Amino acid sequence: MSVIVNGLTKIYGSQKALDGVSFEVKPGEILGFLGPNGAGKSTTMKILTGYLPQSAGSASVCGFDVNTQQMEARKKIGYLPELNPLYTDMYIKEYLLFSASLMGLRGNEANEKVETMIAKTGLTLERKKQINQLSKGYKQRVGLAAAMLHNPEVLILDEPTSGLDPNQVIEIRNLIKEIGKDKTVIFSTHIMQEVEAMCSRVIIINKGKLVANDAIENLQKQMQKTFTLSVEFKQDIDESKLKTIKGLVQTNRNDKQFRLKATHDIREELAQLAQENGWLILSMQLAENSLEDVFQSLTK
Repeated sequence: MSVIVNGLTKIYGSQKALDGVSFEVKPGEILGFLGPNGAGKSTTMKILTGYLPQSAGSASVCGFDVNTQQMEARKKIGYLPELNPLYTDMYIKEYLLFSASLMGLRGNEANEKVETMIAKTGLTLERKKQINQLSKGYKQRVGLAAAMLHNPEVLILDEPTSGLDPNQVIEIRNLIKEIGKDKTVIFSTHIMQEVEAMCSRVIIINKGKLVANDAIENLQKQMQKTFTLSVEFKQDIDESKLKTIKGLVQTNRNDKQFRLKATHDIREELAQLAQENGWLILSMQLAENSLEDVFQSLTK
């Protein structure tokens, strides 16, 4: 395993930020690490990267304990924190060469690594610019390039697409997918579409505890105890009559469109109710539960 976490616990005073979290990540896997604000995601990442000691439990990266073999473990990790720390008055290549020197890379080796990462992260056309001249998307690329200079086996990304516009999000998403072909990637995000597009497995933590660890499709199947129905009517309807359908547990309305959640498939009952009241249904579709539905169910 690239990453093994066993009973990880972190206590700040009287607050337990992490409570016995355990999981493993295989080589070459892109893992989505999810949870609401304050759930313990960043704390877990800081422990894995050696920035923060745990209160109890253990964690190892590529066989090296992050506490007792900290330097060996760090050499296996590339880390991009949520607040990407860059020296913005430096030029891109200048900054990457400086970062390479901190990792012990010198001379031709450092220059070759920097050139490779500039090309791999799509910075070739921007390479002569100062970092303060770059968009946030390109600054994220610089951070990723710096994190990968020493060719780490594990890449840990904390909110890598936070604050980016839709085009920048797609660029970083594609870059992470490309990187994930030959590296283990753990990344946290609040954007469920990012996870669905890139990950085969997700971990969800809530209030410091692990509440889900499975493939996305398996989590969605577990949610099928609740049926979600999207329906649009031609005219305004009496919502109180709609709520008489047995098994209906939630109604979300947007003008004449409804998103209904029920304990079973209510399409037949809904069609009969519409006929009795003279409602014209323009569309009706039984929808799969999204990862967002799963997330809300486990963390609300």
